[in-house]
Amino acid sequence: MTLRDLKVSQVLLRMARSNSFYPISSVIQFVLDTITLSITAMVASYCRFVYQGHFDPIGATKDTVFRVIPVVFLIQAIVGYTVGIYRRKWRYGSFDEIAGLLKTTTISVAILLFLRLFDKSPNPYPRSVIVIGGFAGVFLMAANRYMWRLIREQLRRPNELTATKILVYGAGEGGIQIVNTLLRNPSSPYLPVGFLDDNPLTHRLSISGVPVIGGRDSIDAAKQKTGATALLIAIPSADSALINDISSTAQKLGLDVKIVPPLQNLFERPLDQSDIRDLTEEDLLGRRTIHTNLQQISDYLVNRKVLVTGAGGSIGSELCRQLARFNPAELIMLDRDESALHEVQLSIHGRALLDTPQTVLADLRDSATIEQIFLTRRPDVVFHAAALKHLPLLERYPREAYQTNVLGTATLLKAAEKTGVQVFVNISTDKAANPISILGYSKRIAEQLTSHFGSTAKVGKYISVRFGNVLGSRGSVLTSFRDQIEKGGPVTVTHKGVTRYFMTISEAVQLVIQAGAIGSNGEVLVLDMGTPVSIYDVATQLVRNSKKPVAIEIVGLRSGEKVHEELFGTGEVDTRPHHPLISHVPVKPLSDLTLEDNPQDARDFMIGIAQRL
Repeated sequence: MTLRDLKVSQVLLRMARSNSFYPISSVIQFVLDTITLSITAMVASYCRFVYQGHFDPIGATKDTVFRVIPVVFLIQAIVGYTVGIYRRKWRYGSFDEIAGLLKTTTISVAILLFLRLFDKSPNPYPRSVIVIGGFAGVFLMAANRYMWRLIREQLRRPNELTATKILVYGAGEGGIQIVNTLLRNPSSPYLPVGFLDDNPLTHRLSISGVPVIGGRDSIDAAKQKTGATALLIAIPSADSALINDISSTAQKLGLDVKIVPPLQNLFERPLDQSDIRDLTEEDLLGRRTIHTNLQQISDYLVNRKVLVTGAGGSIGSELCRQLARFNPAELIMLDRDESALHEVQLSIHGRALLDTPQTVLADLRDSATIEQIFLTRRPDVVFHAAALKHLPLLERYPREAYQTNVLGTATLLKAAEKTGVQVFVNISTDKAANPISILGYSKRIAEQLTSHFGSTAKVGKYISVRFGNVLGSRGSVLTSFRDQIEKGGPVTVTHKGVTRYFMTISEAVQLVIQAGAIGSNGEVLVLDMGTPVSIYDVATQLVRNSKKPVAIEIVGLRSGEKVHEELFGTGEVDTRPHHPLISHVPVKPLSDLTLEDNPQDARDFMIGIAQRL
């Protein structure tokens, strides 16, 4: 190949890649359109002359149509190119392209009618033929595009010999999006063969060639009819109850259950094939859509210095990721675990050299260092997520709980008051409501300390946020169950009647951030955790999903453990003045002057304080 040939090839390649140059397809489409226009013009002209009782309609048609067709071709080409239907401005066969086609025809007909005013020949072109032929041509040209699009989509559909036949539960927007995506990809691993939907108005419809077979009670019949081996729950807003019901029925029938992400993950983009995934514990236990007031949140976070303690933990790291979206002036991530700081910085920025002031390595127990950090960094907002939280371990080492959860919180509160922090949010736990464990007592005292500073601080507000178990957090019961199943069991449950509240990390953090905007001084804001979940049922579901012969063993309640957790303590009233998922509860304040640096018996000391108040 010569240098000249290479340059020509490069030019042609650039032209082929451009949005406005489709030489082959555009020319073919123009030829098809002109043939269509010619046929409709001749038919309209013939009918016109027959209607008038003309002695030679074919001859009259030749005298008029054949003389005008070249002009029609020229006008159609110029107008069509200008509007964009011959430059592939829109997706082929789409409603946008049909609208462009109608616009092109309307303009072309108007130009032809204008030119007709100057036609002084013996056999002028009939105006009625211009209008009728033009708009009849629109219908046929649109039909041509639609038929070609249908043929192309049929040719591009995945092959049932290589793709898994899948039923799609949900004939709404989410289901339609995912089905269209799968059907347009020849290499798709799934071939949609039927819709299922609880809305009877959708039954017997066909969407993109895929029939709606029935509702929830038709899963078995749909499987038998289509030969499907998998079922996709394509309802992004589905709650855990619906997911459990559908997945349980499908799994009993031997269907492999898949799901698409919850609604809050899809605000910025449509569903895609890559969104299809296996069911997780989060899907089975908590998928509520959380609505937050972005204006309220922005008012106290945008362009403010925000400090998060325990930034490397499950809640702290998710807090940092979500807070980063509100463009704080500075996001200060504090933790005593250097590896955890590395992970959270990497998840936010895609790089983690740990060489910026953003990450701070420090321990809450070091009061001098904490005070120095607050004096030099001057945070406006503090989210206190650092804590020791493993109940059995703290029962054995109550002094550790006191040093970190109580004295560490007091250290932060004093530093915040001294430097004029505007908003201080203490992350608490449902175990602080009517506590019976060292973890519960230590977190209850932390709530009371926060309430005290809320009542005495000259500026800012100090609140606590209380919620239960978080799905996917380190050391959670679900993580333990997963590990036990992986090792072949047994799965250990403390009591067959034990229930717990669960929520996803994302859900909890969204409400924590909202709570910071609506809380008042001294309050504990209690997050709505939904309905308590049976731990035994969760273990049974996880074992069933694993398809492994794993036994479940009841081992008995541990020290400090309740059969049923509580969100509200005795005398606390559930009131929700600002947000339907956030309750406001006043807490009796506790002065930090009551605390001792090194009590002789940390357990008795904490129990005494909590019970006295």
